[in-house]
Amino acid sequence: MILRRVLSLTTAALLGGALAAGPLTTPATARTTTSCPAPATANRQLRGVWIASVTNIDWPSAPGLSVARQQAEYVRLLDNAVARHLNAVFVQIRPTADAFWPSPYEPWSQYLTGTQGKNPGYDPLAFLVREAHARGLEFHAWMNPYRVLMKADPSLLSPDHPARRHPDWTHPYAGKLYYDPGIPDVRHFVERAMLDAVRRYDIDGVHFDDYFYPYPSGTADFPDDATFAKYGSGFTDKAAWRRHNIDLLIQEMDRRIHALKPWVKFGVSPFGIWRNKSSDPDGSDTNGLESYTAISADTRGWVKKQWIDYLAPQIYWYIGFAVADYAKLVPWWARQVDGTGVQLYIGQADYREGAAGQAAPWQDPAELSRHLTFDQGYPQVAGDIHFSAKDMDADRLGAVSRMVADHYARPALVPLMPRLGGRAPQRPHPAVAGSAVTWRPVTSAARYAVYRFDGPAAARCGVGATSRIAVTGGTSFTDPTAEPGKNYVYVVTALDRLWHESPAARARPAHLS
Repeated sequence: MILRRVLSLTTAALLGGALAAGPLTTPATARTTTSCPAPATANRQLRGVWIASVTNIDWPSAPGLSVARQQAEYVRLLDNAVARHLNAVFVQIRPTADAFWPSPYEPWSQYLTGTQGKNPGYDPLAFLVREAHARGLEFHAWMNPYRVLMKADPSLLSPDHPARRHPDWTHPYAGKLYYDPGIPDVRHFVERAMLDAVRRYDIDGVHFDDYFYPYPSGTADFPDDATFAKYGSGFTDKAAWRRHNIDLLIQEMDRRIHALKPWVKFGVSPFGIWRNKSSDPDGSDTNGLESYTAISADTRGWVKKQWIDYLAPQIYWYIGFAVADYAKLVPWWARQVDGTGVQLYIGQADYREGAAGQAAPWQDPAELSRHLTFDQGYPQVAGDIHFSAKDMDADRLGAVSRMVADHYARPALVPLMPRLGGRAPQRPHPAVAGSAVTWRPVTSAARYAVYRFDGPAAARCGVGATSRIAVTGGTSFTDPTAEPGKNYVYVVTALDRLWHESPAARARPAHLS
């Protein structure tokens, strides 16, 4: 968002001088005579938030809201994310075999209008992406491959729903309706449906959570015996066949996404336990449900085979929890990604902090911040994704505010992902128009970083986390915290869509008269 606070004419004049000419460098003499502060926050760190649409968890807050109300709610969520110095949003745009865009494959989502298949009157996905990018945020399109309906009754589907045309593709299970992942035509169809969004919209990532085969319910098994009999040739073990089906989905999506747009990231946020050590010597020192067997997701295998660009395990347990200790799972996952090129983000349980019925550690406002402090000991941890937007906003016990103050004091750049290419843009050409720092658009730049220094001497320390005050998708910025009369120097850099940073815009020490 372009902030509109007006600076004094004195400060505006200073900006004009500061951005006029001369390279921003850090000469050897300056390094020995200028005290450069140590960064209080990470320079590169993924800081994301999940915005869930299923059952209207986060957005829209209810079905059937006006277009203006839907858009205003989303803008508020983005502005809150920027205020907390987050840099990515993971927005659920295909929650139940439906769509938040005019899809040729699937009906409009009921979570928009209250009626599946009803046109909401605008293109939500285009709006979602545009507003995120305007604020310098990455936009990850969160999709659920096989969940069809949150109830088991197919008569609730819109008349033209693919599951109505192919009832043999679905099974009711545990009160919901699911596509059968073992049917090849189903896998091919859901891939086409999801890839439509990749092809048509300027998204930064495709994101799956932990819903593949459904979680077990009681003693009943997912009813796919007939599917296994028809398509399971070569497998004597149905569990291995199920994992193979999900492996195919992941491998094919990875290949097809990057064939369409090599820069689009593909990631998964699985249940936090792959396997327990008691089941597999390569597993973690835990005693909980295993994604490998429960939902047929060989998440560790996807990392080792490099079929995904990032993994964000949902480690929704506190430090010291006997069944699944956060302090044991983070090191375990760090070891799995080490040397693979797959980035590791941690799924954080903001929804537990201060919530009724949660264990005592979650009633401590410092627990969430402690998680991020613990992660600092593991360089493989490249960031965090918080669940979810409404819980960050609720900020029960002040836990989110404390975490932000402790760890997100300044904006951070998203970590580089060399496997996807990209290169730094040219340096911007800044100028001043009125009271705002402005610059010309740079070819290949997707966003820009703005830095502020308290005087020319401080500027010799160079750009970094300590001096960064904003990341924006626009070509102007007005500093909302500037104090008239201060001897500021402002610097701008350009970032490509994969966050490679250009040289700093030329700056010249400026002195107030």
